[in-house]
Amino acid sequence: MPVIVVPKGQVAGEHRVALVPDVARRLKALGAEIRIEKDMGGSAFFHDEDYGDDVSLAQDSAALYDKADIVLSVQATLEDVEKMPDGCILIGFMAAHKQPELVKKLQQKKITALAMELVPRISRAQAIDALSSQASIAGYKAVLMGADMAPVFFPMLTTAAGTIRPASVLVIGAGVAGLQAIATARRLGAVVEAYDVRAATKEQCESLGAKFIDMDVKAEGEGGYARELTEAEKQQQRDVLADHIAKAHVVITTAAIPGRASPKIILQNMVARMRPGSVIVDLAAEGGGNCELTQPGETIEHGGVKIHAPLDVASQMPLHASEMYSKNLFNLLTLMIAEGNLKLDWEDEVITGSALTHDGEIKHTATRELLEGAA
Repeated sequence: MPVIVVPKGQVAGEHRVALVPDVARRLKALGAEIRIEKDMGGSAFFHDEDYGDDVSLAQDSAALYDKADIVLSVQATLEDVEKMPDGCILIGFMAAHKQPELVKKLQQKKITALAMELVPRISRAQAIDALSSQASIAGYKAVLMGADMAPVFFPMLTTAAGTIRPASVLVIGAGVAGLQAIATARRLGAVVEAYDVRAATKEQCESLGAKFIDMDVKAEGEGGYARELTEAEKQQQRDVLADHIAKAHVVITTAAIPGRASPKIILQNMVARMRPGSVIVDLAAEGGGNCELTQPGETIEHGGVKIHAPLDVASQMPLHASEMYSKNLFNLLTLMIAEGNLKLDWEDEVITGSALTHDGEIKHTATRELLEGAA
């Protein structure tokens, strides 16, 4: 019977949790023993008693990690890894490119780390894809942030004082977050334009009611992400987008690639052309932002334009974010646990694609080249 443990999160401002009561029940049915740290679910409004008899409650880390086979987390921390038994399995978001010391400790302790941001974007892994589940929340929240900060109504209104024209919203990047942003802005009544370097997204944007900004740049890449643009393509992109950005009341940017810096799409001279009171919500702030002026985690004003760069947006909706993330973890665990037995199938591309470290080695090529190459 595999022992699954869930510690209380250590990252400041992180309110999501890795295990919700319904998933705890389902894991127990798979034949797992589950231990959670006291008040583990409190930040997402799940109380210890909500988990009932499906879990055992650990009062301290010694009792929590004793003979642990699998550790579930939202954002893995060095402090937690130091407490884990050697050779266990850790599952969560790792952000390895930002935490070289964490990766080194995983290697030292021969921990098998499965990074949720590395889950391959293939059809059979859709139910495991935590990046997508959390991005849908970020796209939704970004529109609410923009609507709250903008000095205009989103919908068209007919009043005794005259007709109010609807707000103009531009969404840059039509991945999961961008598509959810389009849908939410349309529900609020805004006129929406959308842009993505992947021409294949045009139909998706238009199906949600957005006008797609088309230009002769095709940049489909691997794994559902766009390839890096050439300098000529970047200039063409900026030339076309500049006019649309200048006319928008709210611009939402979502162009991010895990483990890499976010591309700079909105330059300072483009911000200068925007009307006073306009808002940029930069969802790519985790990677430095899509706007040249973005200050991650801050809201600044430049020439009357607000540039809002929130971090860990999904954590602002912790209840539903935790439910979605916990189900992603459960779907991954079903590939590893059957009839009460734990076994990792290294022939499974979901397991191999998600592996950051195993048996003292960095298995993820890009992370290995980044960290060991730099060393």
